[in-house]
Amino acid sequence: MPALAEVIAALEQAYPPELAESWDAVGLVCGDPAENVDKVLFCVDPVDETVEEAIESGARLIVAHHPLLLRGVHGVPADSTKGRLVHRLIRAGVALYCAHTNADSASPGVSDALADAIGLTVLGPLDPREDGVTGIGRIGELPAPEAFSAFVERVANALPRTEPGVYGAGDPDRPIRRVAVSGGSGDSYLKRATAAGVDAYVTADLRHHPAGEHLAEISEVPALVGVTHWASEWPWCEQASGVVRAAFAGNVDVHVSTRCTDPWTLRATRTEH
Repeated sequence: MPALAEVIAALEQAYPPELAESWDAVGLVCGDPAENVDKVLFCVDPVDETVEEAIESGARLIVAHHPLLLRGVHGVPADSTKGRLVHRLIRAGVALYCAHTNADSASPGVSDALADAIGLTVLGPLDPREDGVTGIGRIGELPAPEAFSAFVERVANALPRTEPGVYGAGDPDRPIRRVAVSGGSGDSYLKRATAAGVDAYVTADLRHHPAGEHLAEISEVPALVGVTHWASEWPWCEQASGVVRAAFAGNVDVHVSTRCTDPWTLRATRTEH
């Protein structure tokens, strides 16, 4: 049975901390590196639901994509939302490790997992770093062109169900073959997707004005597919679990959380009379 420090070493080989953005907070949040780990829970969000799942399942480590303490804090009192989680984790003997923008930029990383779920063959990063291999987002290709309406359905069927669902902006009959994806909030890469000459761009948290301005361009621009933030990053959990599974075959039990931690839980449409 490996020590927590050994599991972290395997994760950091796959998702090097130096790839993280300067503003990010990645790494071990709580836990004793010398303690043994026999079960790991992988999730997108370190929240009440996933902490409860880890405790119920007997996991000794949570590997989350999103940081718990992204912004600087001066304390973690148990009567605060995040402090309560830290206290609960420590009392239960559960460590928390977060791999965020380092997992976004790593190869393979978050967007590779999203591309793979959709059925794309990855060609390279959307916003490459100097090495040309790592970086935010991915550009990929479908096995054969398909109508945009079919592609939107493809994305919906590839990702876990959420109440907001999947939405598209573009000509339903437009042929789609070359695609850009970016797990998480990606409308800041709209110009890069356009410059890459892709037919469609899949990302989360598309805002009204950037999307509208993108679609209003005179030249042809990629069609847009919007998904929820949680759904776009959830495929990474299986990828990350594979890192630990391969490094400690037979000695560590890995489990991917299927609890939906997307914040949107209801949807309503206007009833016409």
